[in-house]
Amino acid sequence: MIRAAILALAAVATLFPWSAQRVEAREAPWCAVIANSTESVYWDCQYNSIEQCRAVVLAGSRGWCNPSPYATGTTEPKRKVRKGHSS
Repeated sequence: MIRAAILALAAVATLFPWSAQRVEAREAPWCAVIANSTESVYWDCQYNSIEQCRAVVLAGSRGWCNPSPYATGTTEPKRKVRKGHSS
């Protein structure tokens, strides 16, 4: 009886894809451009918002925030807008 209940529970659990969500790798859209020396800069491109980037720059890193040259746009397809019929 218990064995049948466990097997039934396992069968039902396999029907639900818990972690079947699509994952996409993309570059973060903001970079902290940090000055290492008078002639050298380092691009730290890991920030999802300008606020995150500013926090790093204002915390003592000598540099500025810049949009990432490596960032990719969203890969979701654009939805078509249906126009209503005029009668």
